[in-house]
Amino acid sequence: MISAEVSTRAQFYDLDPMQVVWHGNYARYLEQARCALLDRIGYNYPEMASSGYVFPIVDLHVKYVRPIRFGQSIRITATLVEYENRIRIDYRIHDEPSGDLLTKARTVQLAVKEDGAELCFECPAVFTDKVRALL
Repeated sequence: MISAEVSTRAQFYDLDPMQVVWHGNYARYLEQARCALLDRIGYNYPEMASSGYVFPIVDLHVKYVRPIRFGQSIRITATLVEYENRIRIDYRIHDEPSGDLLTKARTVQLAVKEDGAELCFECPAVFTDKVRALL
């Protein structure tokens, strides 16, 4: 399948009182990798909007394997695993220097006509054609 990855470093403002990255901030890390993946496909949020669709996230699952700490360099990989009826992306967050797995996650997005009037049970051809061109 198609993958993309980004690297970042945990910042002080990401931390909770226990001095590890607050669980809610993981969604931001996933978003960075998801945007890199959608850029690679050529169908990021501006292209979605201009094609008349939005793709809200309808499911998010995160498995915290090990905590991320202040200053830690991490690599977030996003992999497209489903694209015909929905967009399902699997994520892995690794410690950059060691490669140790820190987090597993997945998101599911569904296509909705931009006016919100119609939920689509298939992804639009403008998206699936771009994916197939990369496979």
